[in-house]
Amino acid sequence: MKFEDLGFLINKNKYSENSVIADFYTKNNGKVTGIIFGATSTKLKNFLLAGNQFNIQYHSKSQKKVGYFKIEIEKIFTPYFLENKIKLNCIVYSLNLIRILTVENQSNEKIYNQFFRLFELLKQDQWLKNFVFWELEVIKFVGYDINFIDYVDKNKISNNVSYISTLDGSKKIPLFLLKENNSKLNNEDLKNGLKIVGDFLNKSVLIPNNINYPLSRTEFIKLIWSNLL
Repeated sequence: MKFEDLGFLINKNKYSENSVIADFYTKNNGKVTGIIFGATSTKLKNFLLAGNQFNIQYHSKSQKKVGYFKIEIEKIFTPYFLENKIKLNCIVYSLNLIRILTVENQSNEKIYNQFFRLFELLKQDQWLKNFVFWELEVIKFVGYDINFIDYVDKNKISNNVSYISTLDGSKKIPLFLLKENNSKLNNEDLKNGLKIVGDFLNKSVLIPNNINYPLSRTEFIKLIWSNLL
């Protein structure tokens, strides 16, 4: 099996003194795992950051055996956010989410394009709100969609209207999840939105597929909480 493609590095682990086993999400071949020999060389190690885009040559004797990559950097993305701890953790979690929700050698160009969308939204003023929708889109593109308006009761107390989840009556669904163009947004809405999406991800996607809730999301949310206090 041989191919050339463009792909984003989503994960790497040490394989030997000079090599790593890496996961790339490619445009035409989906998620692919293989060995990068000489990963500690000066030519590669400065660019070999998860989130960066590479030109890839992949070689394998068969789909059942781990192959190897020859790579060249195409474009850097992650280094622009290395000094922003919250956004860097967002990138780490986002790549991990795609890694655990996708299968080997199954192309999905919508997922591939989400990498570009992620790095664009991180530059925006309301990036956290837009990230919530990014996360929902990734979940949708692997087959799990939800329309929150179908799962709410509308409660009116005095002049205030709140939307309570019918799936869990203790959780308030923020208006921005029901009306994406809603401009009124506060920190409490963002916290509730992240909680609701996390519950949906865990109960509807991860648990039924025997996938552990990602620690990277927990760490990212902790940073968000401390920043929003």
